[in-house]
Amino acid sequence: MQIKDMFAKKIDREIQGVIIVGQGEETNVAQELEEYVVTRELQKHFADFFSAYKKGINGNTAKMGVWISGFFGSGKSHFLKILSYLLDNKQVGDKRALDYFIDDKKIIDPMILADMKLAAETPADVVLFNIDSKSESNGKQNKDAIVNVFLKVFNEMQGFCGSMPHVADLERRLTEAGIFDEFKAAFEDEYGDPWEESRQDFDFIQDSVVDALVSIDFMSEVVARNWCEKAMAPYTISIEDFAKRVKAYIDRQGKNRHVVFLVDEIGQYIGDDSKLMLNLQTVTEELGKECMGKAWVIVTSQQDIDSITKVKGNDFSKIQGRFDTRLSLSSANVDAVIKKRILDKTETAAQALRLLYEQKATIIKNLIVFNDGVEKKLYANENDFAEVYPFVPYQFNLLASVLTSIRTHGASGKHLSEGERSMLALFKESAAKLKNCEMGVIVPFHRFYDALENFLDHSHKGVISKAYENSYINPDNKEEDVFAINVLKTLFMIKYVLEIESNIDNITSLMIENIDDDRIELKDRVEEALKVLMRQMLVQKNGNLYVFLTDEEQEINNEIEKENVEMPEVITKIAEMIFEDIFTDKKYRYPAFNGRYSFSFNQVVDDRPYKSNQNFDIGLRILTPWYDGGMDDATLRMMSGQGKEVLLVLPNDDEFLTEMRVYLKIERFLRKNTSTQLAKYETIKEAKRVEMRERNANAKLYLMEGLKEAIIYVNGDVARVAVKDVTSRINEAIGRLVQTVYHKLSYIDTAMGEAEIRKMMLTTNQFSLQLEGGTEANAHALDDVQGYIAMNSHNHMKTSMKSVKDRFMKAPYGFVEDDIDWLVARLFKRGDLAFTVNGVSVNLNNKSEEEIIGYITKKAFVEKLLMEERVRVSEKDKKAVRDVMKEVFHTTVSAEDEDTIMKNFQRYASNMFNEMDKLEVYYKQYDDYPGKKVLDSGKRLMQSVVQITSAQEFFSYVSKMRESFLDLAEDYEPVKAFFNGEQQTIFMRALDMLAIYDDSKTYIVDADIEAVVAKMRGIVKQDKPYKNIPQLPELREQFMNAYAKVLEVEEAPVLDSIDQSRQRVQEVLNTKEYADQKKEHYLNQFVEIRQGAEHCNNVSFLRSFADKAEALKIRLMNEMDMLDRQIAERKQAEEIRRIEEEAKKHGADVTDTEVAHKVAEQKAQFKVRKTKNVSIKKMTGTSSWRLENTQDVDRYIEALRKTLAAQLDEDTIVNVEF
Repeated sequence: MQIKDMFAKKIDREIQGVIIVGQGEETNVAQELEEYVVTRELQKHFADFFSAYKKGINGNTAKMGVWISGFFGSGKSHFLKILSYLLDNKQVGDKRALDYFIDDKKIIDPMILADMKLAAETPADVVLFNIDSKSESNGKQNKDAIVNVFLKVFNEMQGFCGSMPHVADLERRLTEAGIFDEFKAAFEDEYGDPWEESRQDFDFIQDSVVDALVSIDFMSEVVARNWCEKAMAPYTISIEDFAKRVKAYIDRQGKNRHVVFLVDEIGQYIGDDSKLMLNLQTVTEELGKECMGKAWVIVTSQQDIDSITKVKGNDFSKIQGRFDTRLSLSSANVDAVIKKRILDKTETAAQALRLLYEQKATIIKNLIVFNDGVEKKLYANENDFAEVYPFVPYQFNLLASVLTSIRTHGASGKHLSEGERSMLALFKESAAKLKNCEMGVIVPFHRFYDALENFLDHSHKGVISKAYENSYINPDNKEEDVFAINVLKTLFMIKYVLEIESNIDNITSLMIENIDDDRIELKDRVEEALKVLMRQMLVQKNGNLYVFLTDEEQEINNEIEKENVEMPEVITKIAEMIFEDIFTDKKYRYPAFNGRYSFSFNQVVDDRPYKSNQNFDIGLRILTPWYDGGMDDATLRMMSGQGKEVLLVLPNDDEFLTEMRVYLKIERFLRKNTSTQLAKYETIKEAKRVEMRERNANAKLYLMEGLKEAIIYVNGDVARVAVKDVTSRINEAIGRLVQTVYHKLSYIDTAMGEAEIRKMMLTTNQFSLQLEGGTEANAHALDDVQGYIAMNSHNHMKTSMKSVKDRFMKAPYGFVEDDIDWLVARLFKRGDLAFTVNGVSVNLNNKSEEEIIGYITKKAFVEKLLMEERVRVSEKDKKAVRDVMKEVFHTTVSAEDEDTIMKNFQRYASNMFNEMDKLEVYYKQYDDYPGKKVLDSGKRLMQSVVQITSAQEFFSYVSKMRESFLDLAEDYEPVKAFFNGEQQTIFMRALDMLAIYDDSKTYIVDADIEAVVAKMRGIVKQDKPYKNIPQLPELREQFMNAYAKVLEVEEAPVLDSIDQSRQRVQEVLNTKEYADQKKEHYLNQFVEIRQGAEHCNNVSFLRSFADKAEALKIRLMNEMDMLDRQIAERKQAEEIRRIEEEAKKHGADVTDTEVAHKVAEQKAQFKVRKTKNVSIKKMTGTSSWRLENTQDVDRYIEALRKTLAAQLDEDTIVNVEF
């Protein structure tokens, strides 16, 4: 059965493919009304519309706007036109428009039909127009564009001039005056042509107009000419005035007259212009307010009113209120119309198609498949197949999207302004092309292109036209049905459609022409065609998608292709993608100890390091298909083993590199200054920016797939990695490399840090620092660090902390800084290392634990802290130190490390030195105290050991001086006991007794005392008198008893001498007038001396009391002489003053002879004489005379005479005291 025989109505019959608003041929109108399909969706739309319209007939309503929305080709314009027929109650032949709905039972609901009949019977002026075609060429630039168009069509509807509003105003005035016909006749008589044909050329007919107006007595010539001048000026009308003009017209017509404005494609006309949207809102609002439901505005738009007002961003809430009736035409409506009007089958054909589907259902399902994730309708069952055939269900929605996208990107404005290409016509024409084919053929998607071709602009249509002339694409020079060009047409159709991806599988499905097609063979043909089209630069591959190129896109692609991008640039970009986007880990985290260990690795793609200054122990190298080194298995094994690298060898598919190269070419092209290019290129450049991002995404996608499938070489062998995730694969491979390269990392069996260092340094028990079971933590690591430092020490080099870290943080160890800090601290604590900082030895004796911890852990000392192997102290020396500490300090050593032992020893030694230093104070009081030499030698010994800083030197010194320390311990104990007990007091008293004896021994001749003194002196002069000190108390008592007797004998003459001196002073004092005043004072002084003598226990000191009494006597005698002289001088002066006063009373002058004589007598009477008191001992100059003969007597007496004579002086009395 042929295709043409299947349809209920002839497929090649004429149907209107373009709905042109204003088209009025009756044959077309009849066909439109007869074949108009009212779907279930349209039933509701008719019901809603006429229900709303009825409100304006039966009453008043301000909601007089209708917004009809639907995609391009959905039948909006057709629906609008049908509404115009119904509202106009159009007569077509012998039937009214409504009769077609009633007779054909398009609508059977009596309520809807009643509303439709009411509307048809209500007189209405229907104004149907496409606003874009009615608008002036620059009309959109005017903010009143919409009201101007409305005025124009309103005037035309009344038969007035639409293009010239001033002329239309004149025509209305003439009509209102009832002389319009008279004017037209007068004008035709005057000008020769009818008014309607001539009024467009108003510039040239002004004289005739003036004459006609004057001839009918409507205006004078002057007024008429003035009006003609004004008619040439720009015309403005407010929206309010326009609405009032419409209201006035309706009122004049009467009989519930309605005016209906049906505006096609208002949405496209307004676009993004908020001023036009505001103008439409105001026009609708004013018409609603003035006419109250007698004037209606019905518009069509691809967008619904909510979306179009939201986009504009201003407040368009009023327009939403006016357009209260909103009708949306969906794709389902189009499907139903096409199936009814075009695809309706005869029963025989439908049955044959159902049987065919039942036979080949599986084949058909496998033949047409899409793989882009967006649902596309396919045949649901045999009934669906019979209903849609020879089309496929997906083509309805897809073609709707194509029409919308073409209207946006690829259709010429001229054709669009005339009307829209309906999907109905597209399906009908595509099916008609296959009318002579047998059952089984399917309409491929490219067939729709032929029906659309005339609507396309040259940039799209020209590409396909030129393809026919290309001998590579069309080698047989065919005029149609060239497979490669059909593929090109398909790609053009879906170029701007988002619902389908232009990949090879989808293109193949769109190219299916028969249910018996071999899909695999067809796919191969499509691939070959695409290769040809790509070579001819008509198609571009973007990832796995193929894109149709317009002329401008081809031109830009040629420019992009000329951009030079070198291979290293591509590799660098790929490296950035791998290491910044895909595998972003910069370090590998070793799983032990919660990721404590992380290892940086070199990042390399082919031979290009991703970043400079990479010098890590391990590496990750990605080898791309462009790598020009050896790629054989043996070479790769060797590279991975010797280079300590993980090799990822990507599959031999350079698609990701190609994508990245194109990305870089586009990027370079877009960076260039292209401001001089035409504006139309901006859209293509924006598309290229999108393509650039897609290329980058494709490269990443292909690269990730390649990394998942890459062969991995580790440690000279192919790694079998089970996981597919890229990051997990690489991490597992690096993990294996780390285990090999850092094979001594396992030496760390316990994680340690600064807290553990501090705890270790502050504890004294070495055994507590070991693990359970008595084993040393991290023993192998300690051995290696100690061995490294020891090796340097043997080479006479000290090792810095930095060099230790440099060695042990690298392969084969990979320790972290905390590990090394603890290892060094542990070796130091164990006594295996000696520290030096800034050239000074550092140990626990001269620095605190905290300071030592700081040297080890702080970065400031990483180069200053130097280490060397510590020479271990011999056990002999250690034993010597322990013995000394036990004997000297009476303590035992619990610590094992040498520094702690040394530190403790020196602390005790320092304490003992201070103790001895305090005892030395006693020797300043009594130099004869015993033990001075012991203390002096002990202090020197303690001081010498405290000053030692080297542990080796310390232990050696103490060992060498062991006997001296032990002797000191033996000698120092009794000294300390001497001063701490009663011995010191007893010894001190004995020394005091000996001092008394030594002071008085000249005066003592007593054998008993001397015997006792000899015994006491024998004891105190001993170096170690301690055992004899108990004898001293008894000897002291014996001495004191004997000495007391001597004192008693020596005391009597001293006391007698004191008494004689007192008596002499008392005798002289008793003769004085001031005796009562001085007596007690003088005698008390002698009492004090006598008491001192009576209590004195020293013979030598006792004798001095007699001398003190003698000296006191002389001093007091002198004092009395001075007082006597002072009294005499006072009395003399008083008497002389009395004589002179007597003389004055008697009138005599003091210079008179008599007065002077009396004064002289008084001076002689009271003459003051000095008394000089001297002792006889002083006069003789000796305490005894030795007389052997008379000459000796004479000699002594003569010497005394001379001495006494020398003492004599004028007015002086010499008083010699014996």
